[in-house]
Amino acid sequence: MTVNFDLTVIWAFIIAFAVFAYVVMDGFDLGIGILFPTFEVGPERDRAMNSIAPVWDGNETWLVLGGGGLFAAFPLAYAVVLPATYPLIIAMLLGLVFRGVAFEYRWRDPDHRRLWDAAFTGGSLVAAMAQGMTLGALLQGIEVVDRAYAGSWFDWLTPYTLLTGLGTVAGYALLGATWLVWKLDGPSQHHARQLAKRAAWATLVLMGGVSLYNLGLRPEYAVRWLTAPEIYFVAPVPVLTGVVAIMLLRSLSVERHSKPFWLSLALFFFGMAGLGVTMWPFVVPPGLTIWDAAAPERSQVFMLVGVAITMPLIIAYTAWAYVAITMPLIIAYTAWAYWVFRGKVADEGYH
Repeated sequence: MTVNFDLTVIWAFIIAFAVFAYVVMDGFDLGIGILFPTFEVGPERDRAMNSIAPVWDGNETWLVLGGGGLFAAFPLAYAVVLPATYPLIIAMLLGLVFRGVAFEYRWRDPDHRRLWDAAFTGGSLVAAMAQGMTLGALLQGIEVVDRAYAGSWFDWLTPYTLLTGLGTVAGYALLGATWLVWKLDGPSQHHARQLAKRAAWATLVLMGGVSLYNLGLRPEYAVRWLTAPEIYFVAPVPVLTGVVAIMLLRSLSVERHSKPFWLSLALFFFGMAGLGVTMWPFVVPPGLTIWDAAAPERSQVFMLVGVAITMPLIIAYTAWAYVAITMPLIIAYTAWAYWVFRGKVADEGYH
C-alpha cells in the first residue's frame, strides 16, 4: 500500500482528522443522550446534562470543518455522496436540531421537561444512527456514472448499513458512559460504569461484525486485509484494537475515572483507522479515488494556507470559508474549554 504525500493526500488526512475529532467529541454528547432514559429523573439526569453543558455546541465545529472541507477539497465526492445519502443527512441534521433545542429548553421550560428529555434522547439516537448508516452506505459502495450519482433513493438502506448504524449507536453510548464515569461520583458514577461495561461489549461485538462483513462486502477489501504483502502493513491495526479492548474492559472492572474514556477514544481511533485502510485510496468506493475527486491544485494550496494560518474574516461568505478556520485555534480553544471544566459536576442547572 503506497501513500504519496501530495496536496490531495494531505487534504484527505485533514478531513479524516476533522471527522475523527467530531466523532469522538460530539460522540460522547450523543452517547449521553442515547443513555439518558436510563438515568433517574432529577439530579442524576441534571448532572449528566451538566457534564457536557460547557462544550457540547463547540464540538460540532468539527462537523462543519469536515463537511466544508469535503465540499472545498473534494467537490466531486461531495456532489456524489450527498445525493446518495440525502435521507440520512436530513435525518442527522434534524436529530442534531432536536437535540440542541431540547438541551436548552429542558432548563428554560421545566413544565415540559419530560417532553424535552424525550426529544434529547430521540434526537441523539436518530443522529447517531444516521451517521453510522451514512458511513455504511459509503463503505458498501455508491454507483457513479458520468461523474454523478446513478443509484436509487434507497440504495443506502441495507442490512450492512443497519449494522454500521447500530455499531455507531453502541460506540457513542460507550463514549457517553465512560465520560460520565470520569465526570460523576457516588452512585451516579457506579451506574455509569455499569452502562459502560454493557456498551463496551456491544461495541466490540458490533465492531467485529462490521469487520467480518467488510471482508465479503467488496473483493478489494478482502485483498487488502488477507493477502500479502498488504497484510503485513495492516495487521497492527486489529492487534492494537484487541489490546485496547482488553485494557478498556479491565479499566471498567476497577475504580478508574478518566482511563476508560481515553481508552474508548483509542478504540475509536483504531476502528476508524481500520476503515480508512479498508477504503484507501477511494473517497467514494468503488469508482472515485481521492485524486479523481480532488479540487484543482491551486485551490487546495489556497485553502491549506487558510487552515494552517488564518481565520475567515466573514464566515457568511460560502461553505468553503469554513475550511479557513484555523485548526490550531480550534484545538487550542477546545483544549482550554475542557481544562476549565475538568472537575466533577453537580446537579444545578448550568444556566
